[in-house]
Amino acid sequence: MGRGRVELKRIENKINRQVTFSKRRNGLLKKAYELSVLCDAEVALIIFSTRGKLYEFGSVGTSKTLERYQRCCYTSQNTNVANHEAQNWYQEMSKLKAKFESLQRSQRHLLGEDLGPLSVKELQQLERQLESALSQARQRKTQLMLEQMEELRKKERRLGEINKQLKDQLEAEGATLRALQAPWATSDHGASAVAGSSFSVQANPNMDHAPTLCIGHHQFVPSEAAMARNLAVEENNFMLGWIP
Repeated sequence: MGRGRVELKRIENKINRQVTFSKRRNGLLKKAYELSVLCDAEVALIIFSTRGKLYEFGSVGTSKTLERYQRCCYTSQNTNVANHEAQNWYQEMSKLKAKFESLQRSQRHLLGEDLGPLSVKELQQLERQLESALSQARQRKTQLMLEQMEELRKKERRLGEINKQLKDQLEAEGATLRALQAPWATSDHGASAVAGSSFSVQANPNMDHAPTLCIGHHQFVPSEAAMARNLAVEENNFMLGWIP
């Protein structure tokens, strides 16, 4: 009669659990050794008990087997990551290349080139695109022209204000200049009147000297007859002074 199937679950009895661990641990280590010898395989086995005790087996050394495992896993992972990234970049490049070619075709169609392969529907769609683009360009041009006209109007208003300010300033300066010139004009008029009535004052003939006072802008020049009379008077005065 065969042995019944053992249910795999945690053994609750601590002693039974420890006994079972010891038996199965030894059996597992024995099987690992037999596998490495019979099949010439590199086998490494690591066991930790519930108390933290280490049990290990390595056909060529546990450390060497672990290093080989790490190299194998990391190299494989790096290779897989590199292949995955390269594949993603290739797909992205293919998408960008297809988009670039599509944009080039659209540009040639908008310039009126390579229209032969297009159908009537595609040509109608291209015509609508051109009309829409032309309408937008006209609207933008009109907007720019209106903005320029508004700037020119503002500039015209500024220049008008500056011109008005300069005109007012010029008028004020003219009025001030006229106010300053009025007294000088009156003084010049009086001086002209005095100059028009130029006269001479001569000294008494009985005086030793005969000074002449001239007032006005015109120098008084005595006539020859007056000069002769003055000379005679002077001679008479000289002679009277020496007669005993």
